[in-house]
Amino acid sequence: MRGRTALPALLLLALPGCSTGPSLENRGEVTAPPGDSHNLIIGSAGFTESDLLAQMYALLLNQAGYKTSILTVANRELYEPALESGQIDVVPEYAATFADWLNAKTNGPQAPPVGSPDLPATMKALRALATPRGLTVLDAGKAVDQNAFAVSAAYARQHHLKTLSDLGASGLKVRLAAGDECVQRPYCAPGLKKTYGIDITAVDPKGVGTTQAKRAVQSGQDQMVLTTTTDATLDGFGLVLLADDKHLQNADYVVPVVNRSRAGGAKVTQALGKLNDVLTTRDLASMNQQVDSWRRLPKDVARTYLEDKGLLK
Repeated sequence: MRGRTALPALLLLALPGCSTGPSLENRGEVTAPPGDSHNLIIGSAGFTESDLLAQMYALLLNQAGYKTSILTVANRELYEPALESGQIDVVPEYAATFADWLNAKTNGPQAPPVGSPDLPATMKALRALATPRGLTVLDAGKAVDQNAFAVSAAYARQHHLKTLSDLGASGLKVRLAAGDECVQRPYCAPGLKKTYGIDITAVDPKGVGTTQAKRAVQSGQDQMVLTTTTDATLDGFGLVLLADDKHLQNADYVVPVVNRSRAGGAKVTQALGKLNDVLTTRDLASMNQQVDSWRRLPKDVARTYLEDKGLLK
């Protein structure tokens, strides 16, 4: 827990006098004009990439004249209601994942997913779900943190693999290191078989992008590992990503989400929008590496990046 408040996350939702989100009877319509509070709390979900994004948001908003603090709340079940109520003002999110999360919250856990590989369609669905809750979803940039699949560089060279389509066409039998849910998830083993024709013989339940999973592929015990597009450790294990050339994965582009009544004005949108022209998936992976492998502080990495890109004076 960081920032100006020292309250435990579990008490966050019990704070009185901070409810600026729409009341239940007014859900479905926007009842308040965009607000522009001078003091903004930026939420972080507590993992490296979220910390980096929160720090960049804070630095850009500070430069635009806002006073900011960062609050770490690692559980979306806590920070999303706090964002609705105005206890948190800005949060970095991922388009498809957040769309599906809000959809399940609104329409029940059995509701068909609304996130998809189509970014415009995903953003349209996300905004339709967020707006009645008093939230504004700003534009997505270039950076995307999607599920991704990696093989050893030697394996890729041996079999001339650059894409998942190449792997499917090769007819190779593949043992996949991933979470145990991969057996059923449509973006994982079933999707690899259906979309790419990859012969997944087994799922080795070593987790998503874990050291254990990567070592299994490095050693040849498994042939492929489920990780993410911003995983900065792949080189260290001798692994390379195979391109998702048929777009199996959902459009999990980075998007800032703001409380409309406190941070919905044009000034906030303009300040955070500066990242859209420069921040790439590769940039995020590089910054993750600097924090996780080089042990640099997220705030220092964020500042250096923004200065190098000419976004901080």
